[in-house]
Amino acid sequence: MSVTSPQEKPWALILAAGQGSRLSAVTAGCAKQFLPWRGAPLYWHAARAMSRSAAVAGLVVVFPENQLAQAEEQLRALCRNEDLGLPCLAVAGGRQRQDSVRLGLAALPVRARFVLIHDGARPFLSPALVRSVCEELRRGARAVVPALPVTDTIKLVEDGRVTATLPRERLAAVQTPQGFDLALLRQAHQHALRTSLAVTDDASLIEALGQVVRIIPGEATNVKITYPEDMALLQAPQMPLRPRVGMGYDVHRYGAGRPLKLGGVLIPGAPEVLAHSDGDVLLHALMDALLGCAGLGDIGCHFPDTDARFEGISSAILLDRVLEMTRAAGLTLEHADLTIVAQAPRLAPFREEIRKNLCRLLDLPKEQVNLKASTEERLGFTGRVEGIKVYAVVSALAAPLPRPHAASCGRDF
Repeated sequence: MSVTSPQEKPWALILAAGQGSRLSAVTAGCAKQFLPWRGAPLYWHAARAMSRSAAVAGLVVVFPENQLAQAEEQLRALCRNEDLGLPCLAVAGGRQRQDSVRLGLAALPVRARFVLIHDGARPFLSPALVRSVCEELRRGARAVVPALPVTDTIKLVEDGRVTATLPRERLAAVQTPQGFDLALLRQAHQHALRTSLAVTDDASLIEALGQVVRIIPGEATNVKITYPEDMALLQAPQMPLRPRVGMGYDVHRYGAGRPLKLGGVLIPGAPEVLAHSDGDVLLHALMDALLGCAGLGDIGCHFPDTDARFEGISSAILLDRVLEMTRAAGLTLEHADLTIVAQAPRLAPFREEIRKNLCRLLDLPKEQVNLKASTEERLGFTGRVEGIKVYAVVSALAAPLPRPHAASCGRDF
């Protein structure tokens, strides 16, 4: 028996119908499965892990009955923003967990043979654990539960007195997703209805039928958000800054046009340049390097030479706009290294003045801005004094930005 074909892959139920009374005091009444974390509600992180496992055929998310319309709207928005590549259905749950599971099972396709049941308040689920449960089903298990060994000593207590100490080597703390043969799980739920059996997980229903439940290793990180102290797990850690590097290059032809400016400094006696803006080739290369560092294209995208608004505009003004864009992208500029290549004019007398102005424009200290000038030994168009070119390399630190999602807890959640 295989669960690798589309017909045999399990469907997954994500239970997001609970009210989370133990957390209500710290969540302003927002049910825990709807709490926003990293740009999305908790249940969506579980759905994402299911989709990334490549082992699941589809998802059914079970929501509170009195919030179904709003929750389904949120789910559709999340699916539009991030296509999981799986069919994703929403159904109303019941008063108890068992009721919600039974109602979710009723929404599964007729041909489905296996199902995974997962708590929507376990957002740290890994695709690897999903695959492990599915693999055990593929091997022939009819009920599979991930579990961790108990490390604390567990005692039975009655009226404030210890009545027994349990052998912890025989104890396990179970998790979700739990995997089942769908026909068997439906049979177990019908048995629970007939006998008024109430349990806290679906594996207990299988046990009540006398059927075998297999255990596989769980994951310590697969924590369920249950108590107020668990909220600390959702606090964003200080993410390490990531280095970025951008390169820019620009060239301008000499000819009757605009006076040569480099880094905002006018170079007297230099050849004029042909340009749409003020023709500051140094700042143009620098802007391209900054935009490249932020992944924002090039100056031609943002300031095209066909736009009359940029006719003769100061490149320092454009640089200021580019710096605003890079800051909005989460970048902190660390260093700039620029090389001017020109046979003429001689730039040594102006190097420090240009560098000083670049430090002012970039708001960087002198040691973080380097400027070089070179010729090409009379080779190429610069050697023939036909134009000037600049290479620019910048480095920055980038704060990782959260992925955008429809993440509002919602007025009614």
